[in-house]
Amino acid sequence: MRRKVKTLSGVTLSLMLLFSTIGCSANETSNKTKEQGERKTAEMKSPEEVGYPDQITYWTELVPNVAATSQSLNDVRAYEKLEEITGTKVEFKHPSGEGSDITEQFNLMVASGKLPEVIEYNWRTVPKGPDKAIEAGTIIRLNELIENYAPNLNRYLNENPEVKKMVTTDEGNIYTFPFLRGDESLMVFMGMIIRQDWLDKLDLEKPKTISEWEEVLTAFKNEDPNGNGKKDEIPLMVQLNDMKHIAAFVGAYGIHSQFYNDNGTVKYGSIQPEFKEFLTTMNKWYEKGLLDSDFAAVDSKLMDAKVTNNQLGSFYGFSGGGIGKYTGLMEGKNSEFQLSPTPHPSLKEGEKAATAQLALAYEGMHSAAISGTAKNPEEIVKWLDYAYSEEGQMLFNFGIEGESYEMVDGYPTYTKEITDNPEGLPMTQALGKYIRASYGGPLVQDKRYLEQYYELPEQKEAVKVWGESAENKINLPPITLNAEESEEFNSIMSDLNTYYDETVIKFIMGEEPLSNFDDFVATLEGMGIERVIELQQAALERYEAR
Repeated sequence: MRRKVKTLSGVTLSLMLLFSTIGCSANETSNKTKEQGERKTAEMKSPEEVGYPDQITYWTELVPNVAATSQSLNDVRAYEKLEEITGTKVEFKHPSGEGSDITEQFNLMVASGKLPEVIEYNWRTVPKGPDKAIEAGTIIRLNELIENYAPNLNRYLNENPEVKKMVTTDEGNIYTFPFLRGDESLMVFMGMIIRQDWLDKLDLEKPKTISEWEEVLTAFKNEDPNGNGKKDEIPLMVQLNDMKHIAAFVGAYGIHSQFYNDNGTVKYGSIQPEFKEFLTTMNKWYEKGLLDSDFAAVDSKLMDAKVTNNQLGSFYGFSGGGIGKYTGLMEGKNSEFQLSPTPHPSLKEGEKAATAQLALAYEGMHSAAISGTAKNPEEIVKWLDYAYSEEGQMLFNFGIEGESYEMVDGYPTYTKEITDNPEGLPMTQALGKYIRASYGGPLVQDKRYLEQYYELPEQKEAVKVWGESAENKINLPPITLNAEESEEFNSIMSDLNTYYDETVIKFIMGEEPLSNFDDFVATLEGMGIERVIELQQAALERYEAR
């Protein structure tokens, strides 16, 4: 999908100015913050003296699956129960819209200085990073507060040092109550999906290599697997963003298209010779009509139409929002329709893709920070920590016993209220009325939620197939840039990404000959990609030293 570059709004500029008002060096900032934490520790009440707050203001996105049935998180049963337990009344403030709309509203709120007590956001992505946000007083350092008043989260982080490393900045600050994926099975949820019924009709095996993929796609194109005589099948849809950010098909060539970790050295995949090989394959498939001509501009509605009109033979998608969604939409419309996960492709039989979709235990989304204006941070910390307790984990992953789940042989089993909702709600929306684990929040996601959310055997198979067919050793950890690096990185990448997207599309469509690949690399180098690699390298080394 072609990405547009937005000019900086006044709100964004105000936020950047806000985060740049203090001019301390990184070491001075770190020492200052730690000294403040030590002074705060000396002033802290004992844990026994701290209760739950009477009231909290809490800013967070209301995701579509919840918004479909509720006007606020106050209506979600987990929070109604939490109020009964803690006595804390929460005034949720929900920004409108999604994506860039929420980002703009977040920027406006921070620039105004009028902050709620809890702000749930991806603080890893804020301008100049979370350390600068702490320094500016937008949010507070949580290390000492968690040690004293959040025994459940503190225990989890100490028992999982790699996760603690992820949620700690280069300067040693813990800044949020994080959304954590509590099991590896929760980290794999995207991959290649194929029409199994088409494979069966044509007596074909699932493709595992790039050459096998070409054979299958060619058969889909030429042999009329729909049987309607029109030969209007579209063999493959892989969007530009999937190629770019997820490395769909790119991983077969031993690289990621963006930044990756080659044994401690950061590289940028799209300037490597292997990326030219990948583009050559995509261009060939495009010219032969194997890759959908809409790959650069398809939206969700057009994608839905291509699948449900029995046109699309394979695509990159989610286990839930792909296999589950389309199987449900086609129920009663086409009895033969069957989707199946396929392995991430490699170049040679028996090899694995170098990289594919694999989430981290912590990535930043749906994590709650406490603002610098909060008057009772100790009490708020205690309240947030409840979600990380055994009781809180049950509440936010499964809801209310006797309503949304029952204990069956020691296993929290969703009731028909969730699995066969009497109001006809899809499972995602039924879950949204009760819990937060289905999309995220300051909690630890439980794999038993996913085991039941994936109702279809093909969804369960997908986790295994996708997880076992990629090495993922070259994936970067959740590194963070410091304030100065972030500003330089964004300045370079804003223009570079625009040129990159436009040129890669032209290469695949044949509008730019691949003989010009060296010119493409030279242009990226001239735009500063080598400097950006240096910034990523410095951030990786700091992360490894945490």
